[in-house]
Amino acid sequence: MAYSPTAAFGSKESIQQLQNKKLSELLQYVQINSPYYKALFQQQKIDIREIRSVGDLDNIPVTTKEDLQLQNTEFLCVPKNKLIEYTATSGTLGSPVTIALTENDLQRLAYNEYSSFLCAGGSQDDIYQLMLTLDRQFMAGMAYYSGIRQMGAGIVRVGPGVPSLQWENIFRLQPTAIVAVPSFIIKLIQFAKDHDIDFARSSVKKAVCIGENIRNPDFSLNVLGKRITDQWDIHLYSTYASTEMQTAFTECGQGKGGHLQPELVIVELLDENDQPVGAGQQGEVTITTLGVEGMPLLRYKTGDVCMFFEEPCACGRHTLRLSPVIGRKKQMIKFKGTTLFAPALFEILNAMSDIREYVAEVSTNDIATDEVLLYILPIDGSPECDHRIRAYLQAKLRVSPHIIYLSPEEMQKLQFPEGLRKPLKFIDKRN
Repeated sequence: MAYSPTAAFGSKESIQQLQNKKLSELLQYVQINSPYYKALFQQQKIDIREIRSVGDLDNIPVTTKEDLQLQNTEFLCVPKNKLIEYTATSGTLGSPVTIALTENDLQRLAYNEYSSFLCAGGSQDDIYQLMLTLDRQFMAGMAYYSGIRQMGAGIVRVGPGVPSLQWENIFRLQPTAIVAVPSFIIKLIQFAKDHDIDFARSSVKKAVCIGENIRNPDFSLNVLGKRITDQWDIHLYSTYASTEMQTAFTECGQGKGGHLQPELVIVELLDENDQPVGAGQQGEVTITTLGVEGMPLLRYKTGDVCMFFEEPCACGRHTLRLSPVIGRKKQMIKFKGTTLFAPALFEILNAMSDIREYVAEVSTNDIATDEVLLYILPIDGSPECDHRIRAYLQAKLRVSPHIIYLSPEEMQKLQFPEGLRKPLKFIDKRN
């Protein structure tokens, strides 16, 4: 299956024509091969011949995470002997959701990341150090590895954690770039400072940041992004993806949002009534996969809230761009009259120098409203530190959450329970 990363540089009209053509191919494919969508079209009396463009997609009901979890195998479009790779993502009902890929899907996934790394200033002259999980059915690690290989760049597979090993490989193998969770980059910097490592003289010039926001909705660097760049002179690139979409939205050097790859995915941003929102307005990211063979998805609601922007980018691409994730639908907190998304709470906690690490837990109290408990690893155990943390949170949140202080060992155990691939920052125990 041939793809070209030049599609994003075409005119808006050519991009629209490309997406309309690929949407038509997808509809024909799932009507024949997908038990789930075949049944949906029959039940809803949908004639796919009447859906001629992306603008007609609202004639098809959305697909939710619950649909994918409860009817997981009904989304399969190929026999099992064509499936090559089984990946997993967290579900909303407690157990993982399987996303199975064919050989064609693996090639598409590699192309997706090849195109993404090119967008983020990558070339075959780079060497990337991967500071992330490459096993445990984690699609992202496999995708990054495959995309970098296709680009022809070098790869250092160190995996997550272990700052000492990361720095040893950086100075021994001289990578030009790292792929890592931003909060781990902070740990990497702190380890270097604690051990007199002259990280300013390292070979690393850029970082592809995964899993956490490094920018505010207006694209300025947030607290986490500033904490990195104020200490380490490297260029940060943000990327947003999910296992289900098998596609990434990655920043170019302009840092003005993640670019749509029009040959791989259609994206809609929908309001609470599943109606499209306008540019610059918040909506739930809803995707339709293009070119996926094993488990294609049609109007799949990711649960992530973003904004989109459609004016041409200075990099020359004419594609829609997504803002950083403003919040997740399931992670909206209503606490004592204050409403906020988890990322906004994380931003407040990241800005407090007395807090080393944290986990936020939300539960339902006896009057059926949200209760917030913060597990915090403080900079020290002094009463003065406790007072500063409580006063800061009161000032920023205007309400006082419950706080439990943990030791480094307790925090490590809480953030990385058995089988988890990235640090846990939010626990939802609400009814």
